[in-house]
Amino acid sequence: MAENSKSVLLPVVAAAVFAGLGRMVLQKLKADRLARENRVAGPVDEKTRQWISEVVRTPRR
Repeated sequence: MAENSKSVLLPVVAAAVFAGLGRMVLQKLKADRLARENRVAGPVDEKTRQWISEVVRTPRR
């Protein structure tokens, strides 16, 4: 039988993936907080709401 070699690659890749996911979550939380504080998406009046609905429903040519 061959000896079991302890590979370092899998733990390193797993750590990099988890670090990347954690960074993405932190960026999303920070962006959401800034958007909430700056009120980027404010209240939409009825005319604008109808226009958005119309644009979303009509297919592009």
